[in-house]
Amino acid sequence: MKIIHTIPDEWQNIAHLFIALGDAHRQRILLAFEKGERMNILQIAAASTLSRTAVTHHLKILHQSGALQSEKIGKEVYFWVNKSFITHAINGVLHYIETEI
Repeated sequence: MKIIHTIPDEWQNIAHLFIALGDAHRQRILLAFEKGERMNILQIAAASTLSRTAVTHHLKILHQSGALQSEKIGKEVYFWVNKSFITHAINGVLHYIETEI
């Protein structure tokens, strides 16, 4: 058994992503997006069984984790799935597991 003193480079900055993806409500929010789709809070709330306040809370967590990106256009904020970040993070962890464990 080896003692781990530092987190591998491949695992840096992904704890928040895995925490965000660990919640069923946030998983459903991510799954509500069609390929390449951008949605505002009202559209996401309409696709959810959650209140707008709850959706806003979950969007904040998903955005802070890097799972979602956003852009403000006028008064609306549009969100979309950050596929490249999620893919890179998961591939980094998988690569480490395949080569080091």
